[in-house]
Amino acid sequence: MDQNNGQNRGQWNSKLGFVLAASGSAVGLGNIWRFPFMAGANGGGAFVLVYFILLVIIGFTLMLGELSIGRATQLSPIGAYRKLKAKYAWIGALGVVAGFLILSFYSVIGGWVIRYLVKGISGDFNVADGSVLGDLFVNFITNPLEPLVYHGIFMVLTLLIVIGGVSKGIERYSKILMPMLFVMMVLLMFRSLTLPGAMEGVKFLLVPDFSKINAQVVLAALGQVFFSLSLGMGTMITYGSYLRKDENLISSSIEIPLIDTAIAFIAGLAILPAVFAFGFDPEGGPGLLFITLPAVFSQMPLGSIFAILFFLLVLFAALTSSISLLEVVVSYTVDEWKWSRKLSTIVLAGAIFLLGIPSSLGQGVWSHIRLFGRDILDNVDFLASNILLPFGGMMMCIFIGWVWGVDKALNEVTNGGKISFPLKTFWVVMIKYVAPLAIFIVFVQATGILDLILGN
Repeated sequence: MDQNNGQNRGQWNSKLGFVLAASGSAVGLGNIWRFPFMAGANGGGAFVLVYFILLVIIGFTLMLGELSIGRATQLSPIGAYRKLKAKYAWIGALGVVAGFLILSFYSVIGGWVIRYLVKGISGDFNVADGSVLGDLFVNFITNPLEPLVYHGIFMVLTLLIVIGGVSKGIERYSKILMPMLFVMMVLLMFRSLTLPGAMEGVKFLLVPDFSKINAQVVLAALGQVFFSLSLGMGTMITYGSYLRKDENLISSSIEIPLIDTAIAFIAGLAILPAVFAFGFDPEGGPGLLFITLPAVFSQMPLGSIFAILFFLLVLFAALTSSISLLEVVVSYTVDEWKWSRKLSTIVLAGAIFLLGIPSSLGQGVWSHIRLFGRDILDNVDFLASNILLPFGGMMMCIFIGWVWGVDKALNEVTNGGKISFPLKTFWVVMIKYVAPLAIFIVFVQATGILDLILGN
């Protein structure tokens, strides 16, 4: 990479800034919304135990792999694969397309979060009846115009951060948002833990019932690890491409999953004890965030304050992920089309906003448009999250293990042999054999291919 290109692309000012930004990418709605209800639906402590084991094995392996590709090439995903082996550039393209699609519907949900933050500020969370809150939520998301306004506001917030560049935009705001997110989560956790009956929720989350560990729980935990860490969508390749050559990729690949897991774990301790304390269903699914929790807040002392805190926290988490998703496609146009960062960010944010309109309208006026029994938003989510991400992640493992070569990857990982890597043999076995096989199992299970083959 020549010097001018490096200046145009940008670079992290510090390792802390990079780790917080990469952790911010991983920490999103998947942690604060998905992790608690996935734990609730899959045996609580049994799910958490399996999740943590898989995080250590699979999460670390793929994180290190993506960062090594990014830093070795100093390019966005498509250019990175092309530089290492031209005919495999399509693997990088999977990540860019997935990031584009995910942000289109992620922004719609981010808009819902902003609306609920406004509701919290205006004191609307004084209703304890879940059915009434359910009606309020449905009436909002089926409105053709209001959700689009908030979808637009969320995209503008994302655009304003990304347009500032790597160090002055993403890194600067990640250094602010991530510590604030952590502090607010801890506050909410302590409030939740002091509620009468909260310990039932703690026991549910922390004490594993080994009889509940089955293939479905393992697959659910593996899927959560994969999607929660922003793997397979080109984000970590892109972020890795902004790293200096003397940074320690090994320590970063440990720190990012640990921060991500800590936030998910704290989210579980902030949400599930409160849900148990007020007698709600921990398997509330998507409604846990927008229906069950507002009902919980309405019954809490100082509930309106904690409602505002919570939805502000969820907004921060959503933004730290959305800026990384937008950065993947922006870095592509900067690298490949030589557009300026400003032009790339504005044009792509506008395009993503437009692409998100059907996902929003599909909740209401276009709800009759369904494919495979799913609405528009769910179909876009399924295509990106259940097909493009795991397939891209699996191909990345195969590419490193069998095409680029583990020796070259290890040379990058160890900074040319300057950094000790005691887990070298473990990582090689994981990237070549175990990780791609495990991801393939998730891919087959998530897409329903196995059921099709077996005739179920």
